Amino acid sequence: MGAAGGCGYLTAAISRFCPVSDGATVKLPHCDCSSQSGFKLRHYRADRMLQFFVMIETVLVPAKTAVSAKGDGSSVDVSAATGRVFLLSLEVTRIIEQESIDISISGSADGTTWDPKSVAAFPQQFYCGSYPLLLDLSEHQDMKFIRAHWEVARWGRGTETPMFEFGLALKEVPANILQEARAEAKALA
Repeated sequence: MGAAGGCGYLTAAISRFCPVSDGATVKLPHCDCSSQSGFKLRHYRADRMLQFFVMIETVLVPAKTAVSAKGDGSSVDVSAATGRVFLLSLEVTRIIEQESIDISISGSADGTTWDPKSVAAFPQQFYCGSYPLLLDLSEHQDMKFIRAHWEVARWGRGTETPMFEFGLALKEVPANILQEARAEAKALA
C-alpha cells in the first residue's frame, strides 16, 4: 500500500481489477491535500483502471506531545472509512517515576457534542513503550468523529506535576485482514 498523491492521511489500497469496457473513462477520487475538500476527481482509462478503496491513517495525538495535565486531542472524522475497525498505536516516549497516564477514546456524531462514556480505553500506563489497541466502531454507526482524552497522575517524592511525552496514531484495519483473523480464531476455537 502506498500513499495516494503523497498524502499521509489517506492510503489507497488496490483490491482487484475492475471489469469495465475498453476505452471508457471513469472518475475516481484522488487525494489532493491542497484542495479544500481533500479530494478531486481524475479521469482514468477503464481498461487500465484498478478498483481501490481509501483507508484512514492519521494521528490523534502528534508524536512526542508533552502533557502535564488532563486534556483532549483534536477530533478526527472517521465517517469516510470503508470499515469501522481501527488499530490505535500508542507510543509513550518519556515518563518520570511514580506517575500514570490513562488514555481513552471518545466519540461524537457531530464533532461538537461528545459522548460522556468512552468507546475504548488503553490500560493505565506507567512505562515507556508501544501499546496497540483495536477500536471497533461497528456497534456505533452514528459515531462520525473520535478524539483522544487523557488524564495524568503523580504521587510520591519530587515534584507533584506529572510529565509525559506520547503520541497516538490511528489506522483503519482492512476488511480482508479482519476476515482472516476471524476465520483463524474460529478454527482455533
